[in-house]
Amino acid sequence: MDFTLPVYIETLRLKTRDFVDQYIIPLESDILSYDKHENIKEDLLNQIRLDVKAAGLWSPQMPTSRSGLGLGPIGMSVLYEEMNRSIFGPVCFNCAAPDDGNMYILNKIGTEEQKVKWLDPIINGDVRSSLAMTEPAPGGGSDPSMIKTEAVYSNGKWIINGLKWYITGAAVASHFILLAKTKDGLTAFLYHKDQPGWNIKRRIPIMGPEEHGGHCEIEYNGLVIPDENRLGEVGKGLKIVQIRLGLARLTHCMRWIGLSKRCLEIALDYVSTREGFGIKLSDRESVQIKLGKSAMDIDISRLLVMRAAWKIEHGSKSRQDVSMAKIYVADTLNNVSDTAIQLNGAKGYSKDIILEWIYRYARQAKLVDGASEVHQMIINRFFNNYKTDFWHWGIGHDI
Repeated sequence: MDFTLPVYIETLRLKTRDFVDQYIIPLESDILSYDKHENIKEDLLNQIRLDVKAAGLWSPQMPTSRSGLGLGPIGMSVLYEEMNRSIFGPVCFNCAAPDDGNMYILNKIGTEEQKVKWLDPIINGDVRSSLAMTEPAPGGGSDPSMIKTEAVYSNGKWIINGLKWYITGAAVASHFILLAKTKDGLTAFLYHKDQPGWNIKRRIPIMGPEEHGGHCEIEYNGLVIPDENRLGEVGKGLKIVQIRLGLARLTHCMRWIGLSKRCLEIALDYVSTREGFGIKLSDRESVQIKLGKSAMDIDISRLLVMRAAWKIEHGSKSRQDVSMAKIYVADTLNNVSDTAIQLNGAKGYSKDIILEWIYRYARQAKLVDGASEVHQMIINRFFNNYKTDFWHWGIGHDI
């Protein structure tokens, strides 16, 4: 595996980094930049998005034929890491969840007619999207096979009834991908917010800052979806979700690395100037140990993510690699944000700097798109199947 970047990707990386430093990070220190849910205000976001488009950095993960930059997982890893050095970054480039994963699966699975109707408006930034999958117990969570929401076919249409929750972005989404149980297994569907037969019961309060549209509880009471808006084959919904979530989990990791790096940048800047008891904090061995451990963990995270991205780009599903990255990067984000706050003292705990935002946000990393324990079980499954061949070089084994 050669992780040397092509010149054009390195050029885009530097351009993305400069844009984030110049135009996005400065917004974080202005209280007027935030909406009531602690994310960037819509009017400000729309202006920054126009600037991103003008800079030629918009939707890098989408094909050039659909107005993107045509990057694969390797290029995405590099750019997403730079974008999320700001808490506002990914959404400004149209690379934030859940739109990011929804665009990926629509582009991969959708018919051309579905792409024009459901995908292109998301790519253009005209609408937002959401994935309605997770349900309250006894419905499906980390195990989608437990999904209870039902879709019944009748006269060329599907009738949907059920309950979903923690549906990210639902409050502002126009386009939805819905996973429901049919008689032949799970099936994926597309619907628009203006269709009758569904409603948002509540926006669920969470501990950390929220993505635009929050995390909602949704009720379906006879939502009618024409068969032409079915995504993929009947009964193949679980496979579609697995395809979507595989790369989506990795893109989370790409973004979390950016946040981890930002935390360490803030910590290093502070300890390099702050003095106590006649010595700079950066000259203390205990501080050097903390910074060194954090820097090492971030680099290990980057290597895990890039290995998985490289394998996916070369045709492997790389499921166990994604799971390992998901666990390690989530832990790293939590640990590094905690270390950065500790090194900044009371300043880090306050809202004067962005560390407390990242610290609260970080806790979800161990839960979203599969809890860490679920991913450990996935890794164990591959280990049990392949035994000593679990540790191998190259992509000869599609594991």
